[in-house]
Amino acid sequence: MSQDYSSLPDDLPAPSDDGAARHLEGMILPDVSLAATDGGRVSLAKLKGRTVVYAYPRTGEPGQPNLVSDWDAIPGARGCTPQSCAFRDHHSDLIAHGVGQVHGLSTQTSAYQAEAASRLHLPFTLLADPNRAFATAIRLPTFEAAGQTLLKRLTLVIDDGRVTKVFYPVFPPDRSAEAVLVWLAQQETPSA
Repeated sequence: MSQDYSSLPDDLPAPSDDGAARHLEGMILPDVSLAATDGGRVSLAKLKGRTVVYAYPRTGEPGQPNLVSDWDAIPGARGCTPQSCAFRDHHSDLIAHGVGQVHGLSTQTSAYQAEAASRLHLPFTLLADPNRAFATAIRLPTFEAAGQTLLKRLTLVIDDGRVTKVFYPVFPPDRSAEAVLVWLAQQETPSA
């Protein structure tokens, strides 16, 4: 049975804040080189200016079954395609609010991610961390499914290699880019 990964079921369970991302805000990122879907390599520690990185468990393949039969029952698992599409659709808005770069991040290989980046017409790269070198170095929250360790969904705002803001948990995933835009707009508003 094939899945429609572009939409979200109404009854998706929301993930709870388990505290697994609290340590990230303020962190100076380690210099870990990640393969990007444009064929290059990216070290988030070395990027200048403001970067937004959204981490996600895994993109599904059209016409292929879920990784596990109860994928939709795992809080926070479903929604990688709608999340990526939301960042695609709001890409120019993010740039207008001072974001220099946007990247997606998962433990899938760059070759696997390249299909999704092409199919979804993403104007940014997806970064591959299949050996979890980056995820382990900064202790990103993960979960297990079908013997695989996958990233829990979160979004990082990074300024010159330092994590400025963490959005965790992210729910619903298709509103992730909007949440970042709201936060960015609040940063631009002078306090009274």
